[in-house]
Amino acid sequence: MSNAPLNNETVHRVSFLDKASLHIPILRILQADGTTYENAVLPVIDQELAAKIYDTCIFTRVLDERMLGAQRQGRISFYMTCIGEEAAVVGSAAALDKNDVILAQYREQASLRYRGFTTEQFMNQMFSNEKDLGKGRQMPIHYGCSELNYHTISSPLGTQIPQATGVAFSQKLKGERNVTICYFGEGAASEGDFHAGLNMAAVLKAPVIFFCRNNGYAISTPTEEQFAGNGIASRGVGYGMHTIRVDGNDMLAVLAATQQARAYALENNAPVLIEAMTYRLGAHSSSDDPSGYRSKEEEAKWQQHDPVKRFKLWLINKGWLKEADDTSIYEKYREEVLAAVKVAEKLPVPHLDQIIEDVYDVPTPALKKQLKELKEHISKYPKAYPKSAGRL
Repeated sequence: MSNAPLNNETVHRVSFLDKASLHIPILRILQADGTTYENAVLPVIDQELAAKIYDTCIFTRVLDERMLGAQRQGRISFYMTCIGEEAAVVGSAAALDKNDVILAQYREQASLRYRGFTTEQFMNQMFSNEKDLGKGRQMPIHYGCSELNYHTISSPLGTQIPQATGVAFSQKLKGERNVTICYFGEGAASEGDFHAGLNMAAVLKAPVIFFCRNNGYAISTPTEEQFAGNGIASRGVGYGMHTIRVDGNDMLAVLAATQQARAYALENNAPVLIEAMTYRLGAHSSSDDPSGYRSKEEEAKWQQHDPVKRFKLWLINKGWLKEADDTSIYEKYREEVLAAVKVAEKLPVPHLDQIIEDVYDVPTPALKKQLKELKEHISKYPKAYPKSAGRL
């Protein structure tokens, strides 16, 4: 027998529902001047946690600044910034346990930094050198670190969403007291994987937090051209899961929402959807020019809602940060990142033999044959490849 309708109320004349019928409030705790709203309920946060959050934000801004510059200089091939979305990413990561699993999209480098990914590890990945954990097989910013429970990023949109449901379901089956968080943008929510992943999580009651960074654009496509419904949050309600919409530029609101989402997911072995309303202040990627689809006036408006500045003002109001400290943190990381770049870019690339490793326990005859043919090809046309190519 099928389940009874969620709402047993009956009517006797045609009455359609529309998006206006579903009122979704937005959680805000922190105002632009660094003060909190009256009667706002703050997240669980102390000075040590606040300092770590802010430190992560500053490192991420410096990393973005330096590496975008490195890409423009031709030192790396590609880059994507997190600027403008730090509160959404860091605030949510800070609410997790270190053993919770993260499946990211490609703009969550700040969550990996919060977990403890070192400056050297960031550089090794972006320069695809011999110390890269991914052995040079991924384009820049496609990080992964099993030690930090951070799944390797995949470029195709939305593939991590059903995978996150599977990871969370396995945690449930194992009896682990941990959750999985899955990041994606509102553009990725237009993929079929989004609907499959959410429905599967709701039906299987998997402890996964679906975290949507709604930054207004799927590359150059604005939200009004992506969907006609009430954002992404309404879809969570449609799939029968706990849902909340937050100000994605409000560090305290994101932290509070994710803390409570994690508690609910653990207690009930059930998914939660968080939609964080934010804005990417930078381009979609180093290959993108946002001036072709949005105005300088629009960007300037969102600059006034800078999430890092808002959180900084709150820290200063609390007496937990001084301007001199802020300047010192920036200077430290600018020197550290630049020094790490100079080291990482000089390291050799992984040996060509590694290209067939990690596919099977033992490389198959077919893979060995392909590797042999590749080496012969490179040897025949050495001028077509960099001197370091393959390290034959």
